[in-house]
Amino acid sequence: MAYKNFKVETDADGIALVTWDSPGRSMNVFDATTIEELGAIVRETSADAAVKGVVVTSGKEAMAAGADLTMLETMNRSYLETLKGKGEQAANQLLFDESRKLSLAFRAIETSGKPWVAAINGLALGGAFELTLACHHRVAAENPKTRLGLPEIKVGLFPGAGGTQRLPRIMQLQDALQLLLKGEALNLAKARAAKLVDAVVPAADLITTAKDWIKGGGKAVAPWDEKGFRLPNGPVYSKAGVSTFPPANAIFRRETYDNYPAARAVMQCVYEGLQLPMDAALRVESRYFANVLRSKEAAAMIRSLFVSMQELNKGARRPQNVPPTKVRKLAVIGAGFMGASVGYVSAQAGIEVVLIDRDQDSADKGKAHAKSMIDGLVAKGRAKEADRDALLGRITATADYDAIRDCDLVIEAVFEDRKIKADTYAKAEPLLKDGAIFASNTSTLPINSLAEEFKDKAKFIGIHFFSPVEKMLLVEIIVGRETGDLALATALDYVRQIGKTPIVVNDSRGFFANRCVLRFTAEGLEMLMEGVPPAMIETTAKMAGMPVGPLSLSDEIALDLVLKIMKATEADLGANAVDQQQKKLMVELVEKLGRLGRKNGKGFYEYPEKGKGQKRLWAGLGELLPRKLDPDTLDVEELKQRFLVVQAVEAARTVEDHVITDPREADVGSILGFGFAPFTGGTLSYIDFMGTKAFVELCHKLEAKYGSRFTPPKLLVEMAAKGETFYGRFPPKKTAA
Repeated sequence: MAYKNFKVETDADGIALVTWDSPGRSMNVFDATTIEELGAIVRETSADAAVKGVVVTSGKEAMAAGADLTMLETMNRSYLETLKGKGEQAANQLLFDESRKLSLAFRAIETSGKPWVAAINGLALGGAFELTLACHHRVAAENPKTRLGLPEIKVGLFPGAGGTQRLPRIMQLQDALQLLLKGEALNLAKARAAKLVDAVVPAADLITTAKDWIKGGGKAVAPWDEKGFRLPNGPVYSKAGVSTFPPANAIFRRETYDNYPAARAVMQCVYEGLQLPMDAALRVESRYFANVLRSKEAAAMIRSLFVSMQELNKGARRPQNVPPTKVRKLAVIGAGFMGASVGYVSAQAGIEVVLIDRDQDSADKGKAHAKSMIDGLVAKGRAKEADRDALLGRITATADYDAIRDCDLVIEAVFEDRKIKADTYAKAEPLLKDGAIFASNTSTLPINSLAEEFKDKAKFIGIHFFSPVEKMLLVEIIVGRETGDLALATALDYVRQIGKTPIVVNDSRGFFANRCVLRFTAEGLEMLMEGVPPAMIETTAKMAGMPVGPLSLSDEIALDLVLKIMKATEADLGANAVDQQQKKLMVELVEKLGRLGRKNGKGFYEYPEKGKGQKRLWAGLGELLPRKLDPDTLDVEELKQRFLVVQAVEAARTVEDHVITDPREADVGSILGFGFAPFTGGTLSYIDFMGTKAFVELCHKLEAKYGSRFTPPKLLVEMAAKGETFYGRFPPKKTAA
């Protein structure tokens, strides 16, 4: 039988080689057709007496990257249609049956009576890794790029094709829970040590080794299907089991605050499943999986962190009338921490980089930063010395602006001062070659006002990186009134080149990300002024889903910078644009007490010397506060809501102001840029999934109690009256081909 996604060849020894090679894709993924075909192959090989065993491998550089999550979106739509037409029982049954097809196909492999070997030739994540776990033996080709793991938790799901049951039956329970709940991938050395791979061999020997295991009498029975099988840690109610689950549950609560249904389901699946035979355990897993699929958290995270992110990474906002561009040489003016970091990630991507600063010593310091970063990777075994030499060879440090002449893109990363930037533009613009683009990495100054100092405004654009550049995935591309399509296309192509995710926003003070996140830090200061205990402020923010509390984040940003932004806003927009009580507190901390934040070891927190304990809230903070409230009288749920609502309202205002024109960018940008509670799907999805009417009612309730920062914009009030959503009213633009 011929298959679309697989090729099946049986050799003279009766061993079938199943090669997975989906046409038209750079990477194999499980979709409805692939699952159906795999099931048919299992039935065919099981029924054919001439087949003695099966080896499954990939025809591509990697095994596969898991499932096509758009398939799950389709499944959810079918569920909602059935719910509407036939009722809840029929809809639940449909979702259960559809969502467990892959699990049944893998179990059919395991119980086929024929030995199956996974010949792993590269990356195997998600469902692909679950496929290997369902095979009776696993052989991997030596490949430093190979990673094995179950990352589903990162998009609001969990492994639903046997991963929660097979993993803790192979490896130590604590390690299995770590992999399931963190979604991290293992290299081959770690996978081999954990018994997730049985052998690692040279790539040329992969298929031969896999077949030899079958010819040598490899067993067609999984260990857990044999009589007398013992779990690696013993039964759930053994001493080891009892000492694992209570602390694991406590860690789960600490890390998630029970905001993620998928994480809770992992704990339940493992705990319940390990007390049952495999078939019953897999049914338990499938029930939890179908239940999580129905959750708004899963729907929101799949949409934002998988579908939307993929579309933005593929150029959803790129002008289609501009041919593809490639930055071969980049100039970064300003070799301070931010500029040096931009140069480093660009050189990592193979781009030739010129770091320019006011003098040679300053430029050299920028290159030294790149050296320290790559030295760290070499020390950890994540890069070779040859990689370091090649990277540093791509970076030139200089004080000579003439180096700009042959650059395709110039990024200005000088101090946030209009005069300094204007002087930089005056020096740089005459040296730009035809077709070159000029970008500012400003984080606070509007692009249109900066562009006034630039003669050819069509070439001028904002490319706003987030710190630390090496770790942050988001880049904000800011389009000015006169920015041309070539500048936008070049910026998007460059961001893609360096492996970051871009969002495109129109110009405004603070653009999108800073407008929203500064609302978060300001809300923390509001609570502080009200008398909410600092520890409670920090904890409730994390309970709401934010990665850190607002006081901690303010320290990271730097308190002197927060004060500077306040003063600049006040100078431009008047005294009413800034909360004067908050400004007074910041003046006290920064100018009188010299507390600048993490950078000088003292801010809202006290920071110990490196390696000497954890940071602690500064004990003297309470003395600066006008009042203190009894924590037992405070509504924790309301505090959590305030943190999320104040940011979501600001995101809605950015839509009304035409700063954000595509809801995907607000959602992806808010999660990647400032860690807005990922389980919500982002700032606009938070509103959509709550319902605009319910959200506006909540806004008015908080507005009456706390003031105009919670006032919903007219657009949102209008949408609530019509029952509209952001994704309905502003449907995302189609991805460019």
